[in-house]
Amino acid sequence: MATPQVKPPATPEVRPWPALWALVLGFFMILVDSTIVSVATPSILTDLHTDVGNVVWVTSAYLLAYAVPLLITGRLGDRVGPKKLYLAGLTVFTIASVWCGLTDSIGMLIVARIFQGFGASMMTPQTMAVITRIFPPNQRGKAMSLWGATAGVATLVGPILGGVLVDGLGWQWIFFINAPVGVLGFVLAWRLVPDLPTQSHKFDLLGVALSSIGLFCLVFGIQEGQKHDWGQITGPITVWRLIIVGLLVIAAFLFWQAKNKGEPLLPLSLFKDRNFSLANTAITTVGFAITAMTFPLMLYAQSVRGLSPTRSALLLVPMALISGLLAPLVGRLTDKSHPRYLAGFGLLCCSVSLFWLSQVIEPTVPIWQLLLPISLLGVANGFMWAPLGSTATRNLPMHQAGAGAGVYNTTRQVGAVLGSAGIAVLMESRLATNLPQMQGMAAEGGAGKLPEALQQGFSDSMAQSMILPAAVLLLGVVAALLFSKPNFMDQPAPTEAAAKS
Repeated sequence: MATPQVKPPATPEVRPWPALWALVLGFFMILVDSTIVSVATPSILTDLHTDVGNVVWVTSAYLLAYAVPLLITGRLGDRVGPKKLYLAGLTVFTIASVWCGLTDSIGMLIVARIFQGFGASMMTPQTMAVITRIFPPNQRGKAMSLWGATAGVATLVGPILGGVLVDGLGWQWIFFINAPVGVLGFVLAWRLVPDLPTQSHKFDLLGVALSSIGLFCLVFGIQEGQKHDWGQITGPITVWRLIIVGLLVIAAFLFWQAKNKGEPLLPLSLFKDRNFSLANTAITTVGFAITAMTFPLMLYAQSVRGLSPTRSALLLVPMALISGLLAPLVGRLTDKSHPRYLAGFGLLCCSVSLFWLSQVIEPTVPIWQLLLPISLLGVANGFMWAPLGSTATRNLPMHQAGAGAGVYNTTRQVGAVLGSAGIAVLMESRLATNLPQMQGMAAEGGAGKLPEALQQGFSDSMAQSMILPAAVLLLGVVAALLFSKPNFMDQPAPTEAAAKS
């Protein structure tokens, strides 16, 4: 009698696009939450009786808690599975969002935002890792275009939704709205995202400690510098000592990563790939600029032009619409064209648009003159995200997908953290120079229109602040122009038989 053959269990069919759409919903929520707070900043500032230096920490604390764990959450996704970690992060993010809405003090809001940022850090690397693992290299541009379009649409939905909620229900509802979206996102990801094979990884706890301490000291020192006149914070702790300690600890972290013979938190071998290194440099400048530019623009719109939060957010409609329309086209081009031309063009447009804004921001400038550079910013967003994301990960081996995604998102978020801290310092510095009578914009800079005598000085301060992110983006332009042709573009197209197999 013949021994019956036992068939191995069938591998569930991976459906890449439904899985990506499910993950993009969570990514969209994270990005909306980053942009939605900017339009509510004046209301939070007034309602919680605080000042600009403190209220910017509502964003900076979120971004810092988002950025620091990304290296380990990317690696953790490889070990426990990107789907499981994504669902865990979505749960933390949703619960923390409700907590944010229930707070009644600036200190507790900052604490809740830290937990929210940690949840986001668990989710974000899994999106890119799944794209890398379930899409072939010559289709990742299209997949990344959806990722990029999500960022563009979030820049529209976030501020507008924030404006509507702040005007109608109060700033707390910009956080409460995440609860139903989080539940829906959880159900979709549970059903549509595949359980991918896991890989064993060790964790570099010393690396986690060094990177966390270094980043915190550096960002805290930069952001608190203006408030403390770049002098003493408390006891023997001064601003410059804190910044120097941060830089030294980060240097120690990099040294440890180079010497660690096990599995370092930051695999420096990833940076042997030229495009990976350059894409990380470029996305750092993008994170810096996109985060930094929203603060002066929204404060100018509400405090000088007297626009409501909703009408202020409507200024960004051209940017989001153009970005969303261009993303699919750029995604197709990314799979066929050299990335240096697409990404370089997008980054240059972004820098030019912010320089342009810095020249036209005035108390009585016609609104249409503001919309022109904002529209150019939409072109920039359409051309930046997909080419940078796909170029960073295309040449990486599959077993390093999670680590590569973690590093890429970490550099983007580190840029965002530094952008938030840097723009806070520059705004307060410019206000102290142009409007010393406002004393750091403690009361007058909240919700509502400023007296006419203060509007010119306030406009000048916000315009001058815009130059910082515009200048930083030029570094990204240089990095993008140095991209080499991706490996897959040098390989012959697969035959019909190979494609079917």
